[in-house]
Amino acid sequence: MKISMKIEIELTRETIVRPQIWVSPMEAETGSLVEFYGMVRETEGAEKIAGLNYEAYSSMAEKVMREKIAGLQKRFPCQAIRVVHRLGLVPKGESAIYVGIRSRHRQEGFLLLQEFMDEFKKDVPIWKMK
Repeated sequence: MKISMKIEIELTRETIVRPQIWVSPMEAETGSLVEFYGMVRETEGAEKIAGLNYEAYSSMAEKVMREKIAGLQKRFPCQAIRVVHRLGLVPKGESAIYVGIRSRHRQEGFLLLQEFMDEFKKDVPIWKMK
C-alpha cells in the first residue's frame, strides 16, 4: 500500500513553541509520533555564545527539504512530517528546528528523522552564524 506523506514546512522568525500542536487531525492508523527539537547550545565549538543567527534562501530551502523528504519517503513510508525552522537570531536554550513525524510504527519515523537531519545539515541552504 503506497502512503502519500503530508508535508508541512515553515520557515519563521517566531519562537518555536513547545509542545508543537498540529492542526491537521491524526490518521486512524497513526501509531507513532516522533518529535525532535534542535536546541541552540551555549557554546559553538569552544566559544561561549548568546545565540546563533540563521539565514536562508527560503524558497530554495523549502524546495530542497521537500525533495529530500520525497526521496526518503520511498524507504521510510510515513504519514506526515512537519518541519519548522527558525530564522534570524535564536538565543541559547531555544529551538532552531522542530521536526515531527507521524507513522504507523516508530521505526520508520525514527529512521526518517535521522536520515532527514543528516541530509538537512549537508544540503539545505540554511546557514548559521555566531
